[in-house]
Order: sequence, then C-alpha cells, then structure tokens
Amino acid sequence: MNSEPRTALCNALSKIVASESLLTEPEELTPYECDGLTALREVPLAVVLPENLDQLRAIVALCNQMQVAVVTRGAGTGLSGGARPSKDALLIGLAKLNRILKINSDRKSITVEPGVTNLAISQAVSHLNLYYAPDPSSQIACTIGGNVAENAGGVHCIKYGLTVNNVLQVRMLTIDGELLTFGSESLDTTGYDLLSLVVGSEGLLGIVTEVTVRLLDRPPEVRLLLAAFDQIEVAGDAVGAILTAGITPAGLEMMDHRSIQAAEDFTHAGYPREAAAILLCELDGRSPESVAEQAIKSIEILKQCGATQVIEAKSEAHRNQLWAGRKGAFPAIGRISPDYYVMDGTIPRRHLGTVLQQIDQLSNEFGLEVANVFHAGDGNLHPLILYDANQPGELQKAEQMGTEILKHCIEAGGSITGEHGVGLEKLDAMCSQFNESELSLFHQLKQVFDPHNLLNPGKAIPTLHRCAELGAMHVHHGQLPHPELERF
Repeated sequence: MNSEPRTALCNALSKIVASESLLTEPEELTPYECDGLTALREVPLAVVLPENLDQLRAIVALCNQMQVAVVTRGAGTGLSGGARPSKDALLIGLAKLNRILKINSDRKSITVEPGVTNLAISQAVSHLNLYYAPDPSSQIACTIGGNVAENAGGVHCIKYGLTVNNVLQVRMLTIDGELLTFGSESLDTTGYDLLSLVVGSEGLLGIVTEVTVRLLDRPPEVRLLLAAFDQIEVAGDAVGAILTAGITPAGLEMMDHRSIQAAEDFTHAGYPREAAAILLCELDGRSPESVAEQAIKSIEILKQCGATQVIEAKSEAHRNQLWAGRKGAFPAIGRISPDYYVMDGTIPRRHLGTVLQQIDQLSNEFGLEVANVFHAGDGNLHPLILYDANQPGELQKAEQMGTEILKHCIEAGGSITGEHGVGLEKLDAMCSQFNESELSLFHQLKQVFDPHNLLNPGKAIPTLHRCAELGAMHVHHGQLPHPELERF
C-alpha cells in the first residue's frame, strides 16, 4: 500500500481509538514484526489496539470499506507464524480486550474477552476450586483468543483435551461486521457443529470477541511419577504400554537427553541428567485409593518396560518443581543454542519409537542437533531443531529438515500439526497432507466468511497452484474446479 491510502487509513483510525492505541512509527511497529516464529518477520502497515468491542467493530468496518487486509494478534506467542503481519495489512492487537465478563459457578463455566490470558482464567476461579484444563507452556502469557485460533493444547491434553474440547461458546466478528455466536452455554446445541469449525480456524474466518469455556473441579488427589530410561525408543514404547493397560494419565510427557540437561541447568528440577529420556506421568482423580492403585500399576509397567529409575513426587511443591522443568524446556533450549526451530507434528502413539529414530537419522543427515520435548500421551511431537542463523544456509537447512520430519509424521498416519497451527510455517506441508478436493473445500469455506480474502491472507491454506509448483499434489493446470481460488 502506498503512502496516500495508508495516511487515509491512519487518519480514519485516529478517529476511532486514542492516539496511544494507534502505532505507526517504525520503532513502534518493530515489536510486532513476528510472533513466536521469529525466523519470519515483516513490519505491519500499522498496529491498532482497540479497548472495547465498539472500537473493534468500527475498525473492522473501516478495513472492509477500504479493502485493507487484517491480521489479528493476541500475545504473539504462537509458533507457526499465524500472527506474523504483512506490509499491506493492518495488525489488530486484542490484548486490551482482557475483561472477565461472567463466572457461572453452577454451570462451571466462565466467559471472557479474547485478551484474557490462559492462566488468568484458572486464577479467577481458584477460590471456587475450579480451573481451566488446557495449559500450554506459554499459559502465563498466551491469550484465550489465540488459544481458540490455534486450538492450543498443553501437558494435560491427553485426559482433558485440547481447546476445542473445552470451549462451549465463541462469539466472532465477521469482516462484514456481523457478530455471530457459535455453540452455547448448554451441553449441546441444535444444527451443525460450527463451533468446531471456528476453533482452530487461525483467524481466517473472523475475529474472536468473546469465549465461554468449561471449568473443571480441581482433582483432590494428584500423583506425579518421573521415569528415567537409557534409550529414548524404550521410553516411547512405555507410553503405549501404560495406555494399553487402561490407565489414562492426566499428563504423559517425554523429554530426551539434550532437553533434560538444558531444563535441569535452567530450572534445577531434579531430573536425572544421565538419562537418555524421561517420562513425566501424572495421575489424578477424586479417590485417593484409586489414584494410589493407578500409581502402583504405572510404576510396575514402567519398570517392566525398562525404566532405570522411577521417582514419585513427595509433595505438591516437588510436583510443581518437576513440572517446571518440562514447562521451561523451550526457554531452556534457548540457553544452549543461538536459534531453534520448533516443529509440531502428531503421530499414532504406536509409532513413537520409529519416528524418533527417523528424527535421529535426519539429525545426522542434516548435521543439526535436535532436542525432543513432546506430549507423548497423544503423540504430539515437538522436535526443536538447533541451528545458528548467523551461519549462512543453516536456517534453510533447519526448515528443510522440519519439512522432512512432517513427511514422516504423515507417512506414519499422523498430521503436520497438533496444537501450533499451520500459519506460514507449515503452508507447504499442507500440500502433502491434503489433496486437491480437500484444499478446494477449505477455500470454499473461507470464501463464505471472507469473500474478499481480507482476514489473515496467505496463511494456513496454500493455493492449489502453489501445491502444483511444489509437485506435492497432482493438479491439472487450467482445470481447477474453482478458478477463483487462485487468488488466495
């Protein structure tokens, strides 16, 4: 966009929000040039920070009228480039929409604005002995609006599910200015389940303005086991053994040797530094006897599967200390490598050992070290590829290696993402995951909500021609079922 339309846009925005809520100078825009995927950066056209729904509606109406693209941002903790701006798009930050609107203790739900942080939800209802289950590692900073956009998970997703399993209702503002409600505060709604369409839609369909989530009773009995292994593949097999035995842990996490050492140096969690891998297995419930029985059975299984050591947390403080190592794993890796590239693929649990071996082979092939930290319970891998952006070609090697890891995930019957979303990072990988008809359907859905492609353009869904150029999907040029989709 040249200077004249930009000036007109900014002048119009200045009549909607206060001067401190409109950022236009280079030094003001630079902090917004990327999200958690720092390898992809671009300065936005401008940044606007609405303080209420009325301002947001006026901003969106203006962008629709002037045909200006919009990128929505929460806390910027996303790891797939979903909130990365573009030079021709207005970035709308929702951090100031951070009010808790309603707590319904009888129905065990809470309604909040999109800028409320994940952790703040549980803190707001802690006096009721309730909490919100999805807990991404960034929960102290990430916002519920961003969690809805990316369908975030966390260490307890194996038992309590992802965001989509815990959201009851979402209100969303379309680019046309219409405020739509998906789902309801009741247990079920009539008609199509469009709530599941909205959760994980990555800002392509509308802007989340209000979210109602399900709250859970805090379990009175919790036990945490740490099992150490001398082979990472053996630890992977132990995951399947626990679940096959009919035990559903609240959390089941794995870390490899490199991530163990980094986390231990960073958090002093008390991890066995010599282990090739550790499993963190948390069990919870309402009955102390039942949880104790599960713990005894789990310890027996872990030892039978080859655990060299099993430690049980002695207290809540000890349990929090052990979890701190896992939750601090990503920043811990940042202390041992100039840069790292986080992948997010999901595989059937039975293939954990095989895919981990393949990742190790790729590490040797590309000459880049990998630290593995992941939600082993639901097969959600988070390989961290270590590289140095100051070394020519290393970022490109890391990206290529990440693509190969995702291909192995697909071949194993899995997916290219579990909770981080597609964004820009996995745009090309979508060509390997989906065929022409499936991608065409995605584009048609996008057109229903956003016919002029103004919402987060260029993210999450690749064009069919892009896939054809990559050779990842067979497309007959000139015979696309929907030629208008070319422009997305």
